[in-house]
Amino acid sequence: MARIPEDRKIDKMESLLNVASDFTRLKIMYSILGEEKNVTEIVGEVGANQSLVSHQLAVLRKAHLVSTRKEGHKVYYTLADEHVESLIKLVQEHIEEDL
Repeated sequence: MARIPEDRKIDKMESLLNVASDFTRLKIMYSILGEEKNVTEIVGEVGANQSLVSHQLAVLRKAHLVSTRKEGHKVYYTLADEHVESLIKLVQEHIEEDL
């Protein structure tokens, strides 16, 4: 039987899931799933304005869900690691079972 993690770990899990559960942030994470993109490319796919996308990317970065790489004046974003990618794919698989 699984043991319940310490409260501080549960608190961190709750915070991470709250960040990941936003509609626009989920679209952004899907946009960069498997490939890095700059803000302009993400804006074109997500359909939100640049200010909103930039803000949401900052939130995702602070939560360690996305990573950045700077090239000249452009910043490129990608998912932070395979755990984030797995989480997104797992949630999608779970909800598709009910469709």
